[in-house]
Amino acid sequence: MTLDIGELYPKQKEFCRATNKYICYGGARGGGKSHVSRIKMCLLALNYSGIQILLLRRTLKELRENHVLQLQKLLKGIAGYKESTKEFIFPNGSRIVLGYCDNESDVLQYQGQAYEVITLEEATHFTEFQFQTLTESNRMSGNMKEKFNPRMYFTCNPGGVGHQWVKRLFVDKHYKETENPDDYLFIPSLVFDNKYIMENDPQYIKTLENLPEDRRKAMLYGNWDIFDGQYFSEFDRDIHVCELFEIPRNWDRYIAFDYGLDKFAVLFFAVDTKGRAYVYNQIHKEDLIVSEACQMLKSYMRGQEYKAIFAPPDLWNRNRDTGKSTAEVFYENGLHLQQAGNNRVQGWLAVKEWLKVRKKRHEQTGEEIKESDLVILKSCNTLIEYLPQMQFDSKNPNDCATEPHEITHICDALRYFCVSRISPSKEVVNNELRFNFDIEKPLNKDYGEEIVVI
Repeated sequence: MTLDIGELYPKQKEFCRATNKYICYGGARGGGKSHVSRIKMCLLALNYSGIQILLLRRTLKELRENHVLQLQKLLKGIAGYKESTKEFIFPNGSRIVLGYCDNESDVLQYQGQAYEVITLEEATHFTEFQFQTLTESNRMSGNMKEKFNPRMYFTCNPGGVGHQWVKRLFVDKHYKETENPDDYLFIPSLVFDNKYIMENDPQYIKTLENLPEDRRKAMLYGNWDIFDGQYFSEFDRDIHVCELFEIPRNWDRYIAFDYGLDKFAVLFFAVDTKGRAYVYNQIHKEDLIVSEACQMLKSYMRGQEYKAIFAPPDLWNRNRDTGKSTAEVFYENGLHLQQAGNNRVQGWLAVKEWLKVRKKRHEQTGEEIKESDLVILKSCNTLIEYLPQMQFDSKNPNDCATEPHEITHICDALRYFCVSRISPSKEVVNNELRFNFDIEKPLNKDYGEEIVVI
């Protein structure tokens, strides 16, 4: 039996030789991702008797078009294909199982199973929950006699619901304490690395060059800061994020939050005399019952006066058992809430209006500068990280997607503020009416959070 793998170019060879725990390949269109992932799975199956391999795409249609038909040709006479279970079975006991996860919960079907190798094709189409759930199944199956280190392979382009977790792990390399940096390897690949396309289909380069600017940067050059499907494409860190600074005492302050047991997400705003809003503090905490959320919020407020505390309307729904609403519990704890508008489309469009970038001339230098009505202080790192991750809803292009759910809470808090009626603060010409704030750790000993000192 002979497996004809053709000629692999350098980046593909690097992918095949890598033995890290998590190996990611791609970054742009035309890099030969699907081809090399199939080759690698076949080589593993032939070289390691009894190895169990799981190859996943997000939908059944993608799975059939990109892998089932291709693998049937590649493995003809080498491995048998069983349609009912969608698996290729090799004479040495190895298996390549093909699957898909159309809905987020579909990934749960793999719990309790064991695969030495798991491959996520177009990994950015999978949520972080799906990825993390699959890591539980990435272990020794007991069918191999040889020593082997279980691992996962990923191929992808920028964009999609899983853009941020892939970018964090493989591009930005921002790791949590429980994550070992040595486990992660990213092999960037562009269409220019694909010898076959460059020689046989040079027109494809022109096709990518003719894409709209943002999509061209992502698909042709693998730019991970711009991607297709991004709802708030106007977000620019150079314009919408600033350093900590002194806020005048006369600026009005507001709070907006989203509450659930899964996440208590709060944003603190200061509005200047021209109506520009500055997000200067945040809370992003899970597993807080209502009374605990109230106490945490009050500890952050530290007696400062706020013109309004905006909250979602569902907090006014009465509990069937107690007959009391969540808003009433906040009121009993000294926090008077104001209902924010809950029309999602109008709310997100309001956020886009606040983020809209405009050009003006500097009053002294005459230099052209860009500014926005909404600015986020860099201490609000969760909002800065999650806001640009928000995606268009595939069923309603005017709405934001609700997946991944983790990133939506603090963005909902921003939406509640932006859709509310906000007025500029009154002018006060008095340099003494200013206060400083800084970050202290740990000022709030009960919760171990960073809070602003007013």
